[in-house]
Amino acid sequence: MSSLKQVKGEQVHNRNIKISTYECKTGGIIVEAELKDSRLKSYHKINGEKALPGVVHHMIIRMHVLGAGLTINDIEAEMPGIPRDECRKTINSLDIVKGMDISPGFTAKIKTILGGPTGCSHLTALLLAMAPAAVQGSWAHYARKPLPDEFSPDLMNQYLIDTCWVWRREGEFAKELLQKAGEK
Repeated sequence: MSSLKQVKGEQVHNRNIKISTYECKTGGIIVEAELKDSRLKSYHKINGEKALPGVVHHMIIRMHVLGAGLTINDIEAEMPGIPRDECRKTINSLDIVKGMDISPGFTAKIKTILGGPTGCSHLTALLLAMAPAAVQGSWAHYARKPLPDEFSPDLMNQYLIDTCWVWRREGEFAKELLQKAGEK
C-alpha cells in the first residue's frame, strides 16, 4: 500500500493559523491569533458563479488573559477578509467569553456557547486554537522569573496532568510534579 504522501496531487486550499503571545503593559498577556483560508485554484460558488483563487477568510482575535487562572479579561475580533458581509454580524459573538477561565472543560463550553448557528465557525476554531497557546504563552511569560506563589504545583497539576503522553499521571514527569504538590 502506498503512503498518502505519494498519492497527493495539487494543493487546492490552505489554512494558516498564526498565534503569538505578548506581555501586556497593564498586566497579564495578550494572545493574538490570525486565520487565513486561501483557495489556490479557481472555483465555483454555491450560486454557480466562478471565483478566482485568493483569500476567502481572514480573521484576527486578540485576547487579554490575566493571572494563573488564565482569566479572559477582554477579547476583540477583526474580519479583514470574509466571503459575505453577513459574516460581520458575528464580530461581537466572542464577548460572551469575557470572564471565563481557560481551564479544563473550556473547549466543551466554547463549542456549546459558540457552536452552530450561534457564532462564526472560523472565529470559534481560532479561539479553540488559542486556548492551549495561551497556556504555553502564559507559562513562557511568567517563567522568565521565578514563579510567583499563584503558580503552585497544584495549578500546574491542573494544566498538565493527563494532557498528553509525557504528562500522563503514571509517567515520571507527572509523578515528580504530583510529589512536589504533596499528592501521592
